Amino acid sequence: MKRINISSGAKWEDTVGYSRAVRVGNVVEVSGTAPVEEGKVVGVGDAYTQAKVCLEIIEKALSEAGASLNDIVRTRMFVTDISRWEEYGKAHGEYFKNIKPVTSMVEVRSLIDPDMLIEIEATAIISGN
Repeated sequence: MKRINISSGAKWEDTVGYSRAVRVGNVVEVSGTAPVEEGKVVGVGDAYTQAKVCLEIIEKALSEAGASLNDIVRTRMFVTDISRWEEYGKAHGEYFKNIKPVTSMVEVRSLIDPDMLIEIEATAIISGN
């Protein structure tokens, strides 16, 4: 099967050895996506905005891989403060209200930048329909 690597252009991709997303066959895996645009954390202190930014970045990566949000079957949310679950959940619900992928929300001690409140991963399966 053909493998397609999707790059975000982040300087860390070569250093760490990862891609924003990888498509193999009809499966697209999107790596941990943080609320970072042009090298800066967006929405510092705002859990809802950060979740939305992550999902916008995921949507763009999926598009580059020939997929869409409708193809997502699983998301994983890593959050630094689980007590703010409703804020993260509100953004997730706005994107996935009708799609309803399986999901996890897991509290972690920290992310790579202390201003990051959330990081999201996604798995998409492109159907033949």
